[in-house]
Amino acid sequence: MSTEVIQSSGGGMGQRSELHMSSNSFSTSTSSSSSYSISSTRLRKVSQTSRLLEEQSGVQRKISGVMESFSQVQKSSEIPAGESIPDFEDRPCSVTAQEGNKAAFKAKASGNPKPTVTWTRESGKPMTEGARTFYDDINKQYVLKIKNLTMEDADVYKCIASNCHGDAIYSVSLVVTENPALDFKKKLKKRSVEKKEKKPPTEEEMLKILAGAEKKDYERICAEYGFTDFRGILKKLKEMKKKVDVEMVRVLKPLENVTAKEDSNVVFDTILELKDPNIRMLWFQGEELLRIQYSLGKYEVKQLGTKHMLCISSVCLADSGTYSLKVGDKILSAKLTVIEEPLKFATDLKPLRVTERQTAVFEVHLSKRADTPPVWKFKGKELKRDEKFDVCVSEDGLTYTLKIKDVRPSDTGDFTISIGDLTTTAQLFIERIPIKFVSHLKNVRVKEKGKARLEAEMSSKDVQVRWLKDGKDITNNPRYIFMREGKRAELIMEDCELEDRGEYSIVCTQDNDSNKYVSSSNLTVEERFATVKSSMSDVQCPSGSPAELCVVLDDEKVDGVWLKDGKEITDLRGVQVVKQGAVHKLLIRNVGDEHEGQYTFRAKGAESEAVLNIANPPVIDPALLEMLSSQPVTVKAGEMATIKIPFKGKPAPKVTWYRDGLELVEDRRAVVQRDRDSSTLVIHKCVREDSGTVMLRLKSDCGSASATVQLNVIDRPKPPQGKVDFLECSGKCITMKWKAPRDNGGKKVTSFVIERRMTGKKSWIKVGEVDGDITTFCNDTVEEGKPYQYRIRAVNSQGLSDPLETEQVYAGEPIEPPSLVPQPQISDVTKDSATVTWTNPAQDGGAPVLGYIVERRKKGSSMWVSISKELIQDTKCVVDGLVEDMEYEFRVTAVNRAGEGTPSASSNTVLAKDPTRAPGLVGKFHVIDSSNTSISLAWCSPELGDNPTGYILEMRPEDGKEWAKYTKIPITGTSYNVGGLQERMKYYFRIRAVNQGGIGEPIELEHGVLALPPPEPPKFNLQGKVKHQILVRAGCTLCIPVSFSGSPPPEVTWLKDGVPTRGQEVISKGKNDSQFMITSCQRSDSGVYRVILSNDCGEVHYDISVRVTDAPRSPKNLRLVEEVQGTVTLHWDHTPDLTEDEHTHYIILKRDTSTTTWFTAAEHVFSSKYTVTGLFPGRKYYFRVIARNLIGDSDPLDAKEPFSIEKEHENLILQMKPFTHKHHEVKPGILLPLKNHAVCSGNDCTMSCAFFGFPVPQVSWFKEDVSILDSPRYWQSSTDGVCTLTIPTCTVKDSGEYTLLVENKLGKAKCKCSLVVFDKDDNRLLEHLTQESWKEKLII
Repeated sequence: MSTEVIQSSGGGMGQRSELHMSSNSFSTSTSSSSSYSISSTRLRKVSQTSRLLEEQSGVQRKISGVMESFSQVQKSSEIPAGESIPDFEDRPCSVTAQEGNKAAFKAKASGNPKPTVTWTRESGKPMTEGARTFYDDINKQYVLKIKNLTMEDADVYKCIASNCHGDAIYSVSLVVTENPALDFKKKLKKRSVEKKEKKPPTEEEMLKILAGAEKKDYERICAEYGFTDFRGILKKLKEMKKKVDVEMVRVLKPLENVTAKEDSNVVFDTILELKDPNIRMLWFQGEELLRIQYSLGKYEVKQLGTKHMLCISSVCLADSGTYSLKVGDKILSAKLTVIEEPLKFATDLKPLRVTERQTAVFEVHLSKRADTPPVWKFKGKELKRDEKFDVCVSEDGLTYTLKIKDVRPSDTGDFTISIGDLTTTAQLFIERIPIKFVSHLKNVRVKEKGKARLEAEMSSKDVQVRWLKDGKDITNNPRYIFMREGKRAELIMEDCELEDRGEYSIVCTQDNDSNKYVSSSNLTVEERFATVKSSMSDVQCPSGSPAELCVVLDDEKVDGVWLKDGKEITDLRGVQVVKQGAVHKLLIRNVGDEHEGQYTFRAKGAESEAVLNIANPPVIDPALLEMLSSQPVTVKAGEMATIKIPFKGKPAPKVTWYRDGLELVEDRRAVVQRDRDSSTLVIHKCVREDSGTVMLRLKSDCGSASATVQLNVIDRPKPPQGKVDFLECSGKCITMKWKAPRDNGGKKVTSFVIERRMTGKKSWIKVGEVDGDITTFCNDTVEEGKPYQYRIRAVNSQGLSDPLETEQVYAGEPIEPPSLVPQPQISDVTKDSATVTWTNPAQDGGAPVLGYIVERRKKGSSMWVSISKELIQDTKCVVDGLVEDMEYEFRVTAVNRAGEGTPSASSNTVLAKDPTRAPGLVGKFHVIDSSNTSISLAWCSPELGDNPTGYILEMRPEDGKEWAKYTKIPITGTSYNVGGLQERMKYYFRIRAVNQGGIGEPIELEHGVLALPPPEPPKFNLQGKVKHQILVRAGCTLCIPVSFSGSPPPEVTWLKDGVPTRGQEVISKGKNDSQFMITSCQRSDSGVYRVILSNDCGEVHYDISVRVTDAPRSPKNLRLVEEVQGTVTLHWDHTPDLTEDEHTHYIILKRDTSTTTWFTAAEHVFSSKYTVTGLFPGRKYYFRVIARNLIGDSDPLDAKEPFSIEKEHENLILQMKPFTHKHHEVKPGILLPLKNHAVCSGNDCTMSCAFFGFPVPQVSWFKEDVSILDSPRYWQSSTDGVCTLTIPTCTVKDSGEYTLLVENKLGKAKCKCSLVVFDKDDNRLLEHLTQESWKEKLII
């Protein structure tokens, strides 16, 4: 038998299948039956079952030639909205199984109303005893299960879903093969017993059996059942089939002839009553069978109840003829006649009116397809498809379209289409786009003599433009400048006059458009007045010198007049008046007495005055200048240097001191004293960097003078210079050479000290000392091959210099690391280990190999990881700890005394993996938590077998017997929370591990688990919300919230100092929280509050210490006493709050009478007495005392009168000693870095830093990387290597990061610190800063 199945796949319900059988299929020794059905879903199915006895293999089986088929039958002619015919969401699949095994079919049906599902056999036989049908509530599926399969179970099984609107039938086959493992003798015995017990069937039973079989198998079937009257049963069977065939098909309505026009749709319909709904039905055109599935939608077969239809779409003359329907032995026929229509225009072209730059579309419709192509013409010229014109035809060939893109006025005219003898014409009209002003004229306001510009922008550049002023055409007026560029037009007027004001308009027109488009604006010309941009300054100059008075106005077109002492200057000798644009000057060649006086410049709306005086420059005695230049000042480091220089000059000049060209800024070390005729520079605690050229510069408005003196400070020398050269490095000695230091500290170097240490050691050992004139040294106490490091110090009368350290040097020849190890080899790879082997390196580097370092890395990674902390002595090792299914590479490095050699090449990549085994029993399966609706379980991974990929958790209630899976997919973790349980119900659980190797054995909890929460003692859950100590300001709200847990919920009790609270408190209680609150607390509310939690499982408590305080009261009776000259001692009476609060202290403030800003003199003072130092003689000071605690500050206690500091009178003597100064240069560096500061808002902050460097570095301050050098908000000073930044009256805005940058030509150095400005009421931040000040370098 040869069978060919041809199937075309479509979407869902649109599948079709057809079975073709060869002519010799009936000549084989098989019995077959075939059937088909056509449903409303255009599904067609053919199934075949056969029974075959294979004599060679001796295996008997039943076969289903078609695996699956589906049909749908609609009962209702109309289906209400929202309801539907039954359908299958999940369809059953065909099954092949051995005799004795199990088989299962599963299906999921849908439909509205909900369908009922039944299972039947196509053969009509009843289900066997091992078959069972049920509904799976979890998966929502209808299931047919058959246990202990026998050969009789082989059949085609139907799943039928039915509701009031129709039926859905899905058929699948079950193939049962013989199991050779069964005992053949037992089977024979069993069959022989059955044959003895069976009785021959009756004649009626035999007719039913033969009714479903083929004619050629009748004799064999009668022999099997033991029926002997073979000829008599054949006669009765033929008579019965004739009666059945006659009644199989009943025609209620025959096919009728149809007449239709071309391209219309035709339907042939008939109403049939069929006994067998699966009877075969074939449609023919003439003698040719219609191939419905290959017609591409031309033909379509439909069924609506008993009505059967053939639909033909878009008929043509070739479709005319006779159509027949063959149903069993009946043939129904009808004739189709197609009428041909003449070609004509269904719709003519219509005139179009289109706006310029749009697309025009002409469209014409034909009555039928045309054989000749269309021809489009414009003004008699044929049109072709290009960028301008687009010609297209619809898919049905009945609609022709012409698109004209981006139409212009030139496209106006007649358009014609010709198709054969048919012609139609229509006209195209173009409407111009109105001109729009993208930018209108705007009102302009200019000053007299100014420039005015009027401009507008149109939507198109192809326009004509005219300009009007107050309604009159000015297009050709030379007074105006007209400009045109693209769509923009401009009108420009230079040197506007008052008569130019008025209304200006622009008029735009275009071709083929009678409209005018106008835009207008007003021009306003204002009278010009000037103001002084830069006024005159008073001038002082010596007699006979030139002088200049200058005034700058804000308008260069305004003139003015000069006056002297109120009179206009006309004929004053030696005076010249100059005007350069907006700059007006009065020049005097030689200033004389007649030129002194007050000068005035007047202009329209502006005036400026200045005074001209005669003055002489400052002068220093030449003899003193010669003495200062020849006799330098020499002092030792740490001593004080004093330089005093007298001078003359009127008016009094400005005095400035410089050192090495940089201005000296006064600080604690450098003090400048100024008198009327002299100036004195005093430098305390001199350092070597103070050496250099000190210059006094005198400057006044009429001249300047300067004096220079050399200052030399002697100190210990600098380190020796440069890199140390090693003249000899042998196994017996090391000889080195260095250079003398650049700076000997002002004294001769007497010797050099040489120290040594082994490489890797920290301690230095003195190995020798040489004279200051010798710069070489030989060290003969060395070990061959050892590395050493040396350092050298210079010595003078002031002490030792900083050391000059050398690089590492070897005594003799050094030892090299070993050479490259050959590529390692990998073997014996498992899921967590591998064996690595290699060979020795070709060269050991001059020393024996101490061992090897073996490293590994994951493929694709760049990080190598050593497998052992110790060196591996052998050339083979086993690497453990690999990750399964991960690819690795290995490399080996040889090591000797000199260190590690070059790593070897990477080994070949290996994969760490073992054969997968099924997991063993899960370990430690236990309950970790439970509640009223959930139970949490945990377990450990199985010790035997491979690692599992998941776990299958099953459970059953106490009254249930079957185990059910809790999750559809395996659980990946080792814990799970089972929810949705019934309260107080007992549940049993079991779990098994699963991986690719299979499913492990289950392990069950020994006892059932109740869905109840476990008893739990009370426990606080504060999470840092409540501290043990709380500080509250009097009058504020005290709120203590606590959260807790416990089962059953605990009882809450609040105590104060061991007694239940009975004050003005408000206590709120919840299931898991409670809150204690006093809306306005007093100092009497201070104490220890205890909250107690208790339930059946226990009791706990938590103590909170509460202190209610307020800002301290002010101290009293401030007294000022000068006990030591230059200082002031303050006495006052304590505040009453000092004894009650340990955090209360005093802040001492001071201010000079010349300023209103208070500066902090001292903080954290706990006594009633304090001495203020650092006061300048000759100044008056006010003092203030403030009490402070964690809450805030008290009212200030101020001194009623200022306190005056008297000057000290001393005779200053300048002693000059000859000294030869040597210049040296040093890169900047930080000696004492900045420290972090925390300052209360309103106080001053001073931050200082010490640095070094020569030439003296330039100092720059930055806040958040922004320079504050020129900001008047900050006070800055830098003297003698110490720079200071003072921020008066700090605010929150001053918080941030401050950076100090010192730099000279050799380099630069940086130092940073942070400033935190906090409010006095911010207790939380103040407490945090107080704690941090003990841990870090934080100044508060």
